[in-house]
Amino acid sequence: MNDEKIVKPSAESLASAARKASKGGLPPVHLWNPDFCGDLDMRIARDGTWFYLGTPIGRPELVRLFSTILRKDGDDYFLVTPVEKVGITVDDAPFVAVDFEVSGSGKDQTLTFETNVGDFATAGPDHPIRVERDAETGEPSPYVLIRANLEALIDRKSFYRLVDIGAHHDGWFGIWSGSEFFPIIPSDELT
Repeated sequence: MNDEKIVKPSAESLASAARKASKGGLPPVHLWNPDFCGDLDMRIARDGTWFYLGTPIGRPELVRLFSTILRKDGDDYFLVTPVEKVGITVDDAPFVAVDFEVSGSGKDQTLTFETNVGDFATAGPDHPIRVERDAETGEPSPYVLIRANLEALIDRKSFYRLVDIGAHHDGWFGIWSGSEFFPIIPSDELT
């Protein structure tokens, strides 16, 4: 007879493990390879709202805690601890870039983005900006890589600010940051 206690992952057990692992910065989720424990009824909406069992998680510090143990493998998202790996649903990107700071100008400009969970990333070679356009409407969806394969959707107000400081380069309209040019739209498509 097996006396092992089988534990089903829960938001509480994940939060407890995340608290222990996150002392001193972001946990090294890329180094952890626990067995897959199943899916958890947790979802991140396109606007950055985290839901558990269909209800928004109202505590920002808990959302921040969960965000520190988030990992993307292929097209799937997981909350990972040293002993648990559970799948969650992400509608678009797991984070939302809610603001950015500009320093410098032109090719010497740098843009540092802040996410809804308190992460910061300076756009450049390690944190590229990309823009997807809806095939039917042409509507842009801009993203910036925040960390380890995890992107933030750049919110509308921030995107408008980016457009205000954009420039033309090699037939494209886009934005400079960290000595890199990130194209947004072909220059000839602007009206």
